[in-house]
Amino acid sequence: MNITNNIILITGGGSGIGLEIAKALHTSNKVIIAGRNKAKLDAASAGLENIFTIQADITDEKDVERLVEEIKVSFGGLNILINNAGHAYVYTLSDTSDTYHKATAEFETNYFAPIRLTEKLLPLLKKQENAAVVNVSSIVALAPGSHLPTYSDSKAALHSYTKLLRYELAKDTPIKVFELMPPLVNTDFSVEIGGRENGIPASEVAENLVKGLLEDTYEIRVGNTEVLYSSFFAGSEGAFDVMNQ
Repeated sequence: MNITNNIILITGGGSGIGLEIAKALHTSNKVIIAGRNKAKLDAASAGLENIFTIQADITDEKDVERLVEEIKVSFGGLNILINNAGHAYVYTLSDTSDTYHKATAEFETNYFAPIRLTEKLLPLLKKQENAAVVNVSSIVALAPGSHLPTYSDSKAALHSYTKLLRYELAKDTPIKVFELMPPLVNTDFSVEIGGRENGIPASEVAENLVKGLLEDTYEIRVGNTEVLYSSFFAGSEGAFDVMNQ
C-alpha cells in the first residue's frame, strides 16, 4: 500500500513501539499519537515535524468519542489506524494473584478497546482509496507465555479478530488489515520480562512494519515470531479457509 501523504493514528504512541512507528512514518505523513499521558506525548513529539498529539484513554468510551470527533474536525479524515496501546501483568496462574481482574484489565486495553476504536473509525477509513487497520499483537498470540498468561489470551483473541476483520473488509471495502507480531522488544513495557537484556530494538519492529505495509504482507511476523510460525504453525494456514468457505 501507499505509505505517503496519509493521516495516521497510533494509539500508545508516546513511547516504545508506537513512538518508533511514528518516527518511521512522520516525514511523509501526518501522524497523530494518542495516549493517556499528555506530558509523555508532548515530550515524544518535541522536535518532530508532522506529529500531532491527542490525549485520550482508549478504554474510556467518552474519550474515544472525543478522539474520533477531533480527528474528523481537525484532520478531516483518516487513512491508517494503528492499534498499538497495550497493557500486561507479569504473573503465573498458579499464584493467588487476582487473575480475574488482571485479565479484565488486559482484555479491556488489548482487545475490546481496539475493537471499539476500529468500529468508530471505519466510516472514515471507508472514504479513502488508500486505507488500513494495523493491529499490534505479539509472539504470544501464537504460543502463550506462562509469565504472561492472560496477556497472551488477549493477544490471541486480537489475532483471531484481525484475521476475520481482514476477511470481511476485503469483500467490499478498500481497507487492508495488517497484524504486526513482534517478539520480545526492548521497551519500558517489557522490563519485567527481560526486555532490556533480551529484546530486539523497537526501531527494528517499526522498520518491519514499514516494509510489510509497502509489500502488503498482512501478517508481519518479526524476528523470533517468524521462526516460531515457520517451525510450528505454517502448515495450519489452510484451516482458516476451511472454516470460512
